[in-house]
Amino acid sequence: MGRRILTFFVLTDDASKARQFRIPLRLLKGIGVFGALVFLALSFVIYDYVRIKGEKADLFTLKKENEDQRLELQWFSARIGEIETELSKLNLFDRKLRAMANLGTPKSAIPDQVMGMGGPVEEKPLSSIEGAAKGLKDAMRSELQDLEGRVNDQKASFSDLHEYMLQRSSFIASTPSIWPARGWVTSAFGERISPFSGTLQPHRGIDIANRVGTPVVAPANGVVIEAIDDEGLGKKVTVFHGFGYKTSYGHLSQTFVKVGQKVKRGTKLGLMGNTGRSTGPHLHYEVTLNGVPVDPARYLLN
Repeated sequence: MGRRILTFFVLTDDASKARQFRIPLRLLKGIGVFGALVFLALSFVIYDYVRIKGEKADLFTLKKENEDQRLELQWFSARIGEIETELSKLNLFDRKLRAMANLGTPKSAIPDQVMGMGGPVEEKPLSSIEGAAKGLKDAMRSELQDLEGRVNDQKASFSDLHEYMLQRSSFIASTPSIWPARGWVTSAFGERISPFSGTLQPHRGIDIANRVGTPVVAPANGVVIEAIDDEGLGKKVTVFHGFGYKTSYGHLSQTFVKVGQKVKRGTKLGLMGNTGRSTGPHLHYEVTLNGVPVDPARYLLN
């Protein structure tokens, strides 16, 4: 069987110049198949390009949402930390007030340390991003519920203290509760190595260092019962506050009060100095309760 050929005639305005083209049918079929393959390949490329562009747009949107959620959760976590720190400070303040008022520990005592969350990470893959977000939200919801409970406990405790203070206003006014002078503590209450003998000796108060002339004020209402020049403490003032409290101030450079004088919290008693046995300008501050030395830091609220 001979080859099948298709003949194409091209006619112009002048019929004598007609042209003809002879194309084998097999070649024509090949061209058709090739064209179809090219069309299919081009269609696939276009479809894949459109799909990738769409996925890229979705991925960008997802990344943006994830970044927004990450920043929001970071702020949320930081805020929880700030609230916990403030609660811890309030709890310390609460305990100092209760110690001064001899009220004891509240029923729902908040622990000293900030209550945090932690532990080993489970090596279990989350089923989805939604699952991870849900887990974080649940954890933070639980943390906020805990904080709300602790805030309510603290409110109840302060409510008790407020009622007690209203009933005992004279006691509160007579309790030494502010710093007698500004400065930094160079020697705490308790056992210490003596700067003069080098041996271990009890320190009945705290030493607050600052420049000579720094004001020294009364930490509570009271009556001056002593204003002397002491061999060890130099210029010294002692105030009796009532309710068993007595405070003493040593190494003063100058005194402004006399025995029998009534003072109020904030009244200037004298100026910080370096008199008596002293290695440098500072205030030696003592608090006694019923004749027993106690740590003044226990009563410093401001």
